Amino acid sequence: MAKSPKTSVGRRGFLKSAATGAAALAATAPLAEAQAQRNGTSAVPDAPAPTEAQLAREAGNVRPPATARSITRPGSDLMVQTVRDLGIEYAAANPGSSFEGLQESFINYGNPPNRMPEWITALHEESAVTMAHGYAKAEGKPMLALLHGTIGVQHAAMSIYQAYYDRVPVVMIAGNDPDFIAAHTAHDMAGLVRSYTKWDNEPKTVEEALVALQRAYNEAVTPPMGPTLVVISSEIQKENSPNLKVPAYQPPQYTTIDATHAREIAKALLDAQNPRIEVGRLRTPEGVKHAVELAELVGACASTTATNGPMSFPQRHPLCGPGADTSYDYAFGLEAPAAQVFIQGPNLAKVAAARDTVDIGFGGINGGGGRGGRGGRGGAPAGTRIEADAEASLPLIIDQVKQQITSDQKTRIQGRSAKHAQANHDAHVTALTQAVASKMAGWNASPISTARVYSELWPLIMHEDWCFASPSGFSGGHNNQLWDHNKPYSYLGGQGAGGMGYGAPASVGAALAAKSRNRIVVNIQTDGDLNYAPGVLWTAAHHKLPMLTVMHNNRAWHQEYMFVEYMAGVRGRGASRAHIGSVLRDPFIDYAKMAAGYGMAGEGPISDPTKLSAALRRGVASAKRGEPYMIDVITQPR
Repeated sequence: MAKSPKTSVGRRGFLKSAATGAAALAATAPLAEAQAQRNGTSAVPDAPAPTEAQLAREAGNVRPPATARSITRPGSDLMVQTVRDLGIEYAAANPGSSFEGLQESFINYGNPPNRMPEWITALHEESAVTMAHGYAKAEGKPMLALLHGTIGVQHAAMSIYQAYYDRVPVVMIAGNDPDFIAAHTAHDMAGLVRSYTKWDNEPKTVEEALVALQRAYNEAVTPPMGPTLVVISSEIQKENSPNLKVPAYQPPQYTTIDATHAREIAKALLDAQNPRIEVGRLRTPEGVKHAVELAELVGACASTTATNGPMSFPQRHPLCGPGADTSYDYAFGLEAPAAQVFIQGPNLAKVAAARDTVDIGFGGINGGGGRGGRGGRGGAPAGTRIEADAEASLPLIIDQVKQQITSDQKTRIQGRSAKHAQANHDAHVTALTQAVASKMAGWNASPISTARVYSELWPLIMHEDWCFASPSGFSGGHNNQLWDHNKPYSYLGGQGAGGMGYGAPASVGAALAAKSRNRIVVNIQTDGDLNYAPGVLWTAAHHKLPMLTVMHNNRAWHQEYMFVEYMAGVRGRGASRAHIGSVLRDPFIDYAKMAAGYGMAGEGPISDPTKLSAALRRGVASAKRGEPYMIDVITQPR
């Protein structure tokens, strides 16, 4: 299909007729002429109006030519088949002309069409990538996000950075349409985000594109996991490829410990009188299953990071806790450095060193200089590190334990496990009793205490298969003490890099994962965060996702409010004006009406704590029916 000449008309711009465009040009002529006189020139710069063909294409008023029927198998069909074969369930995108070939294939190719992956309509590219972020944290595998050219990549940039910092597998495709709108194209589009993606590629043929998509998936899911990007031109998407086949897929290879290390670790766990297993964040639910199996085999009490994020040891497993005796004679770590010997995959700093060629030096990724974080891990580890993937190494250790264990050891392990289970149960009851007592402060207050929101929600979901997908730090983190985090996806944790606009789209991504799995998603949504990209509420309603959103509506960016209050106090100015720029008042935002505007059912604002429980009950029931629901709750600051 012949391409139109390049134009500077924006894809989302309001298209005026050629006459209107000419009138606008005429209206600016006097100003341009005056500037020309000041510059010593005598003519208004030439600014031709868009051609009729360009306007027609941008407005969608183009009929396919008869020659289009000669396309018997577009390259984009093969790309969709490649993605389907990888097991990717969803592709989220805000529509753009640079991937129109791919979009048409996603929605029409296959039997049935629009399945594996299903096309998910996003209202913002940032939300599309964050949906993939939330989905990946819930399932331990990627979904796909598509981005329109330079502007789509830049819209999505913050979300890409968060997924990178959070070590989350996301696969992205960016369309490049070099013969259309010049401002939406680039010679090296991936360069816009190269410093915070794990891998990128811009294939030149359909065959190269298929290979690139397979590699993008493999790179995303191998440690350190992260977002990957394939830039595919519109011409390659539309190229006729009747004789091509999807290349045979080679699954990723995970680095494991060697046989010697596996034997030594198994022996140390079996010989110890009181072993402990420190469990960090594993890759997938399968890794969690293996961690539980190992702990049960050797009778070791275990730690967990389940209240910080996904894919860790079940919080209420009988062996999870300090155990009956905290004098551990052997501590073994799985993606957790606080142990004598620990297995940990390569850190993000190694990727950054190769990809951050302009030395941006993102804080928290590169270690040292006070910038240590999840990627660099800052200080020196406590024990001996074996660089390998803990999840892939676990079956080797389990096999060695089964080979080495004796009947006497089995008897000793059984008794030790029983003691640990009782001690952990008693510790949990004590901690819960103390937590409940502390949460009663302000129980009947209005605005409603955040502790009451969590407390009254828990009995309604505790017997359901649930996923708490939004960060809880800004709303008090009461789930840590009051809820049981026993599934790999029970709590998905924070934003990664702490950026705003994350909670709702991440919860929508988790709800996509939950939709076919008889699971519900809880989003305790901070108000400032929602206002960055509220359009994702429409996506939840449109796709009928099982998600309950409870607004933590304190009518402020409260943390920033506190920062300004503190600064004003330090400087002796008083806090009477500290609210300026940090509160959401005058007028108040009605989030139930906002949700209704996007087609989502809901209620509120609720400020009477006695009305909260009934509203939560209605919300949970709605989410279980696959009908997303919004409850606007006027809350205390934290």
